[in-house]
Amino acid sequence: MMLISVVIVCVALVVFILKYVFGSSGPNPFETDTREPLKKMVHNRKEKNKVLKQGFVASKVPDNLDAIIIGSGIGGLGLAVLLAKVGKKVLVLEQHDRAGGCCHTFTEKGFEFDVGIHYIGDLLEHKPFRCMLDNLTNGQLQWEPLENPFDHVVLGPPENRRRYPIYSGRTRFPEELKKCFPGEEKAIDEYLKLVQKTGRGIWLLALLKTCPVPVAKFLIYTGLVKRLSFFFKMAPRSLTEVVNELTENKELRAVFTYIFGTYGNMPKDASFSMHSLLVSHYLNGAWYPKGGASEIAYHMIPIIEKAGGAVLVRAPVNRILFNDAKEAYGVSVMKGQEEIHIHAPMVISNAGIFNTYQKLLPKELQAMPSIQEQLSMMKNGEGGLSVFLGLNGTKEELALKADNYWIFSENNFDELWENYLNGKREESAKSVPLLFVASPSAKDPTWDERSPGKSTLSLVSFAKYEWFEEWKDDKVTNRAPDYKELKQAFIDSVLEVVMDVFPKITRDKIEYIDAGTPITNTHYIGAPKGEIYGVDHGIARFSPEFNATVRPQTPLKNLYLTGQDVFLCGFAGALAGALSCGSVILNRNLHLDAIALAKKTKLMNAKLKGE
Repeated sequence: MMLISVVIVCVALVVFILKYVFGSSGPNPFETDTREPLKKMVHNRKEKNKVLKQGFVASKVPDNLDAIIIGSGIGGLGLAVLLAKVGKKVLVLEQHDRAGGCCHTFTEKGFEFDVGIHYIGDLLEHKPFRCMLDNLTNGQLQWEPLENPFDHVVLGPPENRRRYPIYSGRTRFPEELKKCFPGEEKAIDEYLKLVQKTGRGIWLLALLKTCPVPVAKFLIYTGLVKRLSFFFKMAPRSLTEVVNELTENKELRAVFTYIFGTYGNMPKDASFSMHSLLVSHYLNGAWYPKGGASEIAYHMIPIIEKAGGAVLVRAPVNRILFNDAKEAYGVSVMKGQEEIHIHAPMVISNAGIFNTYQKLLPKELQAMPSIQEQLSMMKNGEGGLSVFLGLNGTKEELALKADNYWIFSENNFDELWENYLNGKREESAKSVPLLFVASPSAKDPTWDERSPGKSTLSLVSFAKYEWFEEWKDDKVTNRAPDYKELKQAFIDSVLEVVMDVFPKITRDKIEYIDAGTPITNTHYIGAPKGEIYGVDHGIARFSPEFNATVRPQTPLKNLYLTGQDVFLCGFAGALAGALSCGSVILNRNLHLDAIALAKKTKLMNAKLKGE
């Protein structure tokens, strides 16, 4: 009798999930392929700024808004476009002086720098991710493939640097690794098999975030989550643990784990499931936006405007407005010393969960047990450190290619990372153990016509917020001499590494150099602790319980979350957050809608070619 009951419950659950996943009731933003013929690219900065830098004034706020989105990063803009495509009038508010969040660019001494977009994977024609991005920009955003190998792993000190090229391609990736590590064929094949099997289970994470809470709880407490998805089975296992079981070769272990900098946790604290997503993401190649990262927001904003919405900058939201029934009904924007109230039936925050819950909610709502429960499950990610170099010379003269370098002072990543972050700041500044180096100018085919004879380098690493915290209240462009001295120590040590690995880059070629520390990130992208990936991506983040609790729908009516914190970090993760949030708001599975449109488009193209 008991067995029959269990079978009935399971069948009912499967029917419900299928109905929920494949059933739909709201309008579909991916109903039709909205790509248009390519328009001529705009390089004139003044023209682009007319779109990207529309300053907030009350008179520019549209009437009868359907939604307000706080923050114009890709999680906010992406969701605004999804809603605009079904006729919703959306206002996006950005505290910085330009739209785009981590997709924005800035210009100094004639050099344009990209702050957060370095390379994006999974953009093969007709793949769902590519199809979705094409439709979110009406086909105007173009992507340029990187070289193959797209990444180079460099291990060891200057007198003993070892280099390992990382190739894309499901067969080429393992083949090339086997050439570097003869005798390790079994470990390499097993690693790739595990990565792919784990990555495929991500669908259940999306389901836990969007299905009704009782269903999510049932899946967790019955243990079905781990049976249905290998992603959740591997989630509690650390990256170090998994790779150490695969091979004794310390060098190969390092090459298996090198990409941990794309989510910001050292291998022993990182979930193998998170890591597998990144490795899978680049298996088919890596791309860069043609024309630079500002093209992303530039082609999304007109779609929002066409539906009657707006994207306004220099619009710091200081609080979300709630009525006595704890329902959100708008936001308050600071304009100088004046508070301007804007009303809408729903408010969606792309400002990150810490900012949303700790800064934008009234104290009595912050104290709600359901809000405190979510906050107790997470911590801030590690602070980001960026160095920007403007160089005199073409990519040919400086031997720069459309690829990336991951440079480590040795192959014992866990130990390096711990010693660095636990060290005294002055000591750590002298020996940054991990450095990502890329040339945005070499990746962008339009660069030479925009900035002939010039090149740029972007360097990224990590640094503790606490090392810089004492200067957080100084004026951003004129902080104390001690701060500048510490910042310069970091610049000098990473520059030494760069000039050693790239011998054509010499001091006389450097026209501009500056760094962004964690407190710089707090100022420009509103990251509370200078983090670049939002909430920490350690193992706890990948528990089924966390993912069923931190969802687009908050405990407060009419308040939703989008972006990195609601799904995963990075460009693709933040967009998945937008799709999940859109799914809840529109009451349909937009992840599946994007897949369906990709299949339809592929079929149409195949027919056209066949005729």
